Order: sequence, then C-alpha cells, then structure tokens
Amino acid sequence: MAFRQFGAAAAIAVALAFGASPAFAVTEIQWWHAMTGGNNDVVVKLANDFNASQSEYKVVPTYKGGYADTMNAGIAAFRAGNAPHIMQVFEVGTATMMAATGAIKPVYKLMQEAGEKFDPNSYLPAITGYYSTSKGEMLSFPFNSSSTVMWVNLDALKKADIAEIPKTWPDVFDAAKKLKAAGYTNCGFSNAWATWVNLEQLSAWHNVPLASKANGLDGFDTVLQFNGPLQVKHLENLVELQKDKTYDYSGRTNAGEGRFTSGECPIFLTSSAFFGNVKSQAKFNWTNAPMPYYSDAKGAPQNSIIGGASLWVMGGKKPEEYKGVAKFLAFLSDTDRQIEIHKASGYLPITKAAYEKAKAEGFYKDQPYLETPLKELTNKEPTENSRGLRLGNMVQLRDIWAEEIEQALAGKKTAKQALDAAVERGNQMLRQFEKTAVR
Repeated sequence: MAFRQFGAAAAIAVALAFGASPAFAVTEIQWWHAMTGGNNDVVVKLANDFNASQSEYKVVPTYKGGYADTMNAGIAAFRAGNAPHIMQVFEVGTATMMAATGAIKPVYKLMQEAGEKFDPNSYLPAITGYYSTSKGEMLSFPFNSSSTVMWVNLDALKKADIAEIPKTWPDVFDAAKKLKAAGYTNCGFSNAWATWVNLEQLSAWHNVPLASKANGLDGFDTVLQFNGPLQVKHLENLVELQKDKTYDYSGRTNAGEGRFTSGECPIFLTSSAFFGNVKSQAKFNWTNAPMPYYSDAKGAPQNSIIGGASLWVMGGKKPEEYKGVAKFLAFLSDTDRQIEIHKASGYLPITKAAYEKAKAEGFYKDQPYLETPLKELTNKEPTENSRGLRLGNMVQLRDIWAEEIEQALAGKKTAKQALDAAVERGNQMLRQFEKTAVR
C-alpha cells in the first residue's frame, strides 16, 4: 500500500514536471520604462495582456526612473553586456540612440527578419517621421506620443468677459491682459517646457526651420537656425509681457504646470499628456485648444511635432528573443489596443486606423480635448521644418537655450542677443556630438 502510494506520488510528480516544462522554455523580454502613476498601470496591463495572449514569451516591465535616467541606465547596461530587450526613450534622445553604434536594432529590420506584418504607412506620419530615416525606415517604435496644446480655464475667460478662446498669439496677449484686469494678477498666461513650446513647436507650427538638414533628421551636420525673425519677435513679445506678468515664466520643465490646475494661470501651454492631471485636479471648467499662431506668418499654422517617447530595441540579442519583441510590437499596433491606450492615458493613438475608429465611435464628441493634439499633428502634411527634430545632446542643448531665454526675460540681453548666443553655443555642442556620432 505504501509502495503504491509512493508510486502514485512519483507518477504525479513526473507528470507535473513534464507538464510544467514549457514554463522553463518561456523566453523573457525585458522592458525598461519611465512611466509612473496611471501610465505605469497601462504599461503593466499591456505586458500582462500580451503574456496572457500566448505562451512562448513573457514581457517583464521594469521602471528605471525618469526619461533621462532610463536612457542612461540602458546605455550603461548595453556597455556592460546586459541591456534590456526594449527601452523607452524620450523623443529628444533619438539622435543619441541612433549614434550609439551597435547598441540598437532598427525596428524595420527587426520586423522584417521576424516575418511580422509591418506597414510603416499604417502609422500617423507626423509621429513616425520623428523616429524614421529620411527614407521612411522606422528606427524605433512610437509608444506614448503627445504634442503641445493650450489649456484654457473657461471660468476665468467668462469672468474676464472673453467670448472666444484665443486663436492667434495677439489674441492670447489681449486675453491675458483682460485676465490680469479681472484678478489674475500673477499670471495672464504661461507655459511649461520653455524651449519645446517657444522654440521647437513655435518653429514647426509656423513652418520655419529650427535647424538645417530638416532639423537634423537628414544628418548630424545640422546647424541651428532658430534666431530668425519669427522666433526673435516671439521672444521680444514675451520679454515685454513679462514686465507686468501678463506673461509669467514657469521654468524649463513641467514643474510649473500646477499653476494652471490651481487656477493661478488661466491660459497655459504644455503637453497634451497633462490631461490626466487636469482632469483629476482642476476645480473649474476647462478645455484645451490648438497652439496660437502669428497670422502674418505665411502658411501658418503648419503642423505640430510630437513629444513623448518611443520603444527602442537593443542590439546583441538572440534571434528567438527578437521574434518575441517583434510579436509584442505587433501586439501593441492592434487597432483596438491603440484605442484602449489612448483612452486610458490621454496619449495619442499611433495608427491611422485607431484614430479613425475612435472618431467613428464618437469618442471625441464628449472629450474633444483629446483630439486637439491629433488635429495639430495632422493639420497639414509635415514639411522639412515640421517633421520633427533630431539633435544630439538634446537635453543639454535645451538647458543652454533656456538659459539664454531666461537672460532675455530678466532684461540682461535683448531677444536677438539671447537667441544668437543660444544658436552659437548650441552649434558648438552639435559639432562635438558630430565628432563622436559619425564614424
């Protein structure tokens, strides 16, 4: 009897061992990301849903800190021989990733080699253009994309007897003066991300170059050009309006966004990804609108460029692992899944089909503010000035540009002097990057 019990137990153990053996064959895909809060929940759910959809691969998401921290950690890990398979990198890190020789596996090659269905034309061109070569070859996979919009406190506009949401920059300046007179004395309007809004997006929206070579997309030997008449005029306007806080500077990053949700700044330009915070924190009626433009600028408005991040596939992995990565990217491209991500996070759907289906379902009738960045990105076909930008050492460049803008706002330099200096200093940094990037 005891022998029979032992034999039965052994048989069950053997059966379980064989039954469980496929679990040991599961290929892990490491995914490093920079998402927090609700967006971290979206990342975890995507990984779990993919893992549940098949049994060969397991995507393991890991939070690695902010965008810059995640990119630096990934590059360091590659040098040490233990990089993740997938790394989320913010859009301004694109040139740095491209220049990391051997560190990346271009997405178009990955999908081709893995035999996964992949049509670059199915993605929104204003998004994919940022992450593609001049030939349209996609280098990284767009994941969380956003753009600059103008957030508006509707109750404040009503209080100041402003009938319509401003459309042009002069309209914004006039509205801000009325808002100040109505009691918003600390700030008529402001913005986060000083250089993204007032140089990068401003230039694209007005179809003027930020830099040569299609803003760096067509070569690392790009030269900065944002000290032209339009950019100088805009900074001159901000300098003048800063004097009495009709405009009030809110810093280099998005740390000042709370000035909008608190009610202090009734007009505020920042990312469309600010949606979640506005929805949960603003205690007033609000909406957003497209970025303002100067109506005397020929062809304006053009189209906006994206913010956010993309997924880079790291080099040096096994073919079987790359097959799993390719399947996961195909999984993310699914139309219904893109709509789900869009609704849950406020980030943009990356495919044309997802955008069209969301529209057809009437999603934007109740939440028109989620369509604003999409309308901006697709306003016109992107030009060399509005496809995006790809400049090396972009984080450091932005600090230099912001430093010079701050000099102008403080009255220490004229707008022209500040932008001339920003261009000169920035070009020096680009030449240093070019030496290390071009081999």
